[in-house]
Amino acid sequence: MNQQILLDLVKERMPYGKYKGWLMCNLPEPYLSWYHAKGFPESKIGMLLSTIYEIKLNGLEYLLTPLKSK
Repeated sequence: MNQQILLDLVKERMPYGKYKGWLMCNLPEPYLSWYHAKGFPESKIGMLLSTIYEIKLNGLEYLLTPLKSK
């Protein structure tokens, strides 16, 4: 996995919607599941949403912990 994607997940904020301003890594799983069912946008934001969805779905959030302090 590209480390820059993981860094983006802990630094970039959701630019719109109900969770506007939230860090991508802090978005709740039900919101990500809703996006998964609806279809992720075809953009960098969509790629980040899809990635954090897979991370949370597979219990891999620990991968982001060391990056949050950088």
